[in-house]
Amino acid sequence: MSAHATREGPGGSAQFAWDPVLLRRYDACGPRPTSHPTALGFREDFGPDDFTAALARSNDAGRALSLYVHVPFCRQACFYCACNKIATGDTRLAEPYLSRLDREMVLTSRHLDAAREVQQLHWGGGTPTFLTLDQMSDLIDRLDARFGLSGSRERDYAIEIDPREANVLTLRHLQALGFNRLSLGVQDLDLRVQQAINRVQPRVLTESLIDEADRLGFRSLNLDLIYGLPLQTRDSFAETLAQVIAMAPARLSVFHYAHLPERFTPQRRIHAEDLPGPEETLAMLHTTLEMLTAAGYVHIGMDHFARPDDSLAKAQRQGSLTHDVRGYSSHARCDLVGLGVSAISRVDDAYARNPVGLAAYEAALDAGRLATDRGRRLTFDDCLRRHASERLICDLSLDLEALGQAFGVDAEARLADVLARLEGAERDGLVERAGPRLVVTPIGRLLLRHLAMAFDPQLPDQPASPRSRLR
Repeated sequence: MSAHATREGPGGSAQFAWDPVLLRRYDACGPRPTSHPTALGFREDFGPDDFTAALARSNDAGRALSLYVHVPFCRQACFYCACNKIATGDTRLAEPYLSRLDREMVLTSRHLDAAREVQQLHWGGGTPTFLTLDQMSDLIDRLDARFGLSGSRERDYAIEIDPREANVLTLRHLQALGFNRLSLGVQDLDLRVQQAINRVQPRVLTESLIDEADRLGFRSLNLDLIYGLPLQTRDSFAETLAQVIAMAPARLSVFHYAHLPERFTPQRRIHAEDLPGPEETLAMLHTTLEMLTAAGYVHIGMDHFARPDDSLAKAQRQGSLTHDVRGYSSHARCDLVGLGVSAISRVDDAYARNPVGLAAYEAALDAGRLATDRGRRLTFDDCLRRHASERLICDLSLDLEALGQAFGVDAEARLADVLARLEGAERDGLVERAGPRLVVTPIGRLLLRHLAMAFDPQLPDQPASPRSRLR
């Protein structure tokens, strides 16, 4: 297909564009724009006192709360995984961790207005369903006691699930605890690929959970897939996609595997010669876009797809989509409080991160203080750039005039360096300029991460080295 060729979706509307030459030029690893600045810009001189001050300041804005709880345990390590995790089969090891989580909740909640609603809750990991049903109940009870969980129908309470660690009883228990959204890890349904990544997961496990979630009335369900894994081919991944589409999840996250064995020890178990080459990996991305578009999914941006009637797609159409440490959300901006080892908080004008090492996290809480080991209080310029980047990621456009009015500045002048860094992307057709308005093109949707990088002066200009991998 020729450069910037556009495929037609249902009803004949343009849904996605494809330019393999351009995608290869922008074939670069880059940090996910989950924070601005990214975690690379967090400072070691930002500690617990700075975080508690941010918590206190956040009460004045009256925003609702979003809680993220990191549960680092899983029964075995998947070889592709880059998450902060502890592989063990002994659920008793979670007990001291849950006790320290409660201590962190107590220390954190002291600085928050008790009347603030917890609109969003997310348990991630690791594998949160590693916990026993009693441990899950205990954790919910502690969260409710410290923060006051919401019973509103509009709440967004989600949990990540490993289908190998859950069954229909688990889902019924989670529903009783108040969860109304699920995210299931699938990655790939091909047995050879599953064996190569140490994650053998029969399709029936996923299908039975999806069927039960539908019967129980969970509001939304997401499936995670990964392309670029060992032994994958464009044809094998197309077969996985076909099976997943038949399951009809409301949302799909399709991530590209980044092979970084020097950083993530489990990845050293993957044989580099089994990894698909750049051309095959790019073909998998094309297949993903083609098949999901034909199935009626909307490409929200970056790795995320949703059905048109899902809340993410609706929020994007209405201009109310948000994006933060946890990714895209259809809810209004909340102050995010992260709990647990490696968790990141976004509160008021600050980011705070807990230690990535369990020993350091435990030691801080055992000493009676919050575990914050780094973070950053944003300047006015940081806030301006964060807001601009988020609107571009969520709305696929940026109105510089409206941005300037919101912040009381000449936004075009304040972001002159950003606009200069985007000139190459504009020449390549990733973004178009119409007066004070920047609009992401269909091909630019595939490279949103690179466009977002232009707003952070600490990150390199694009396109990056052709030696790096497509993200």
